[in-house]
Amino acid sequence: MSHVIAFDVSMGKSSLVVYDHHQHCQYEGEMEHTQAAFHALHKRISALEEQDGRLPAIVFEATGVYSQPLESFLQEQGFPYSRLNPLEAKIQTAAMRRQKTDISDAHELAKSHFRNMRPDTYVQAEFYGQMRALARYGEDIEKEISQNTNRLHAFLQLSFPLLETVFTKSSVLFLNIVQLFPHPICLDGASSESLRDQILQATRKNLSQAQAEKKAVELLTAARNSYAAIGPEDVRCQHLTNFARRLLELRTQKKEIIQQMVALSKDTVEFQVLKSFPGIGDATAVQLIGELGDIQRFRNAKQINAYTGIDIRRHQSGKLQYKDRINKRGNKRLRKILYNMVMNMISLRAKTQNTIVDHYDQLKKQPNGKLHQVAVIACVNKFLKVAFHLIQHGLLYHYESGKAS
Repeated sequence: MSHVIAFDVSMGKSSLVVYDHHQHCQYEGEMEHTQAAFHALHKRISALEEQDGRLPAIVFEATGVYSQPLESFLQEQGFPYSRLNPLEAKIQTAAMRRQKTDISDAHELAKSHFRNMRPDTYVQAEFYGQMRALARYGEDIEKEISQNTNRLHAFLQLSFPLLETVFTKSSVLFLNIVQLFPHPICLDGASSESLRDQILQATRKNLSQAQAEKKAVELLTAARNSYAAIGPEDVRCQHLTNFARRLLELRTQKKEIIQQMVALSKDTVEFQVLKSFPGIGDATAVQLIGELGDIQRFRNAKQINAYTGIDIRRHQSGKLQYKDRINKRGNKRLRKILYNMVMNMISLRAKTQNTIVDHYDQLKKQPNGKLHQVAVIACVNKFLKVAFHLIQHGLLYHYESGKAS
C-alpha cells in the first residue's frame, strides 16, 4: 500500500498526518488554506508519488464549506481522494479510549484507512455542483417565503383581518392590495369604480371588469366589517407593506432560479426522463437533479435508497421485534421532494395513467391496506428504481412499459 495522507479540516486550516505503508507516522503538522500552503502540499504529494511510484491515498472527513477548499484543490490537481461523511468517519475511527483533538482525529483517520477498503470519492461534473447550489439557494428562498408569509398573516390579523377572505393569499393581487391598503381606514372614501381600476392594475391575470368590480365591493365590505387592533399610523402597518413587497421579490427570485436550472439541464438525459413521468414538471425535475446529482455514481437502486434515507432499519433482539422503519439518515431534502412528487402524482390520478399511482392503490387495497405514509414511501422506492433504470438506458417513461417493471 502507498502512503496515506489524512486531514482533519476546520475553518481556514487543516491538521494533517502522513503514514507510510508500515503504518508509521512520518509527518504531522498543520496547514492554512492559502495558496502557499496548497502549493507546498502539491510538492509533498508529488514527492510521495515519485517515491512510491503511485499517488498516496488521501482521506478526510467532510465538514461542509470548510472542507470545500481542500476538495477543490484535489479536484483541480487530479488527485483521487476519499471523502467521508461524519457518521462514517465516527464509526470507522471509534475506539474504547481516545483523545479528541484535531491532530488525533487526523491520526485516527489515517490508521483506519489501513483497516477499511475505502473507494475513491466519485467526482461529479461541475454541472451537478451548480444545480445543487441553485437548488439549495431556492430552498433558502422558500424558507424565507414561509417566514414572511407567517409574519404577514400575523400583522394582518392586527390591522385588516378580513382582507385574507377577499383574495387568494398566495396571489400577486393579494400582495399588491396589501401594499395599497394595509389598514381599513386606507379605504375610507374609496368608490367601487376606483377600486375596480386599482384591482385591474394590481393583477397580471385577465380579470374582467365585472369580476374586478365584484372584488371591489367585497373589499369595501371587508373594510367596513374589520375591527383593527392597531391604528393606520402604527409601525406594524409599515412592516406589513414591507413583508408584502419582500414576498413579491422572493417569488420572482424563486421563479428565476427555476428558469436558470431548467436552462442548464433541459438537454440532459435526466431532465428528459424525469419530465416524461406524469406529475413531474420543470420545478420538480430540476430539484430532483439538484439533490440526486449524477445518478450514474450509484451501482444499484439500493444505494439510491440509502442516499435518500428510505432504506429499512430493522431492530430485533431475542423475542423483541420492533416495527420496521426507514433510516432517515440520507438526504432529507430529497425525501421531501420525492414525497411531494408522489402526492402530486396521486392528485392527478383522474387525468393521467401512472404506474406509481397504481402501486399506491394496490398497497392501500383492503382488507390489509398499508398506512398512507408507508404506501407513499413504497411508491418513492418504486419511482427511484424505475427512474434509475430509465436514466441509465436513456429511455423515456411509458405507462405500458412501466407496468412491466
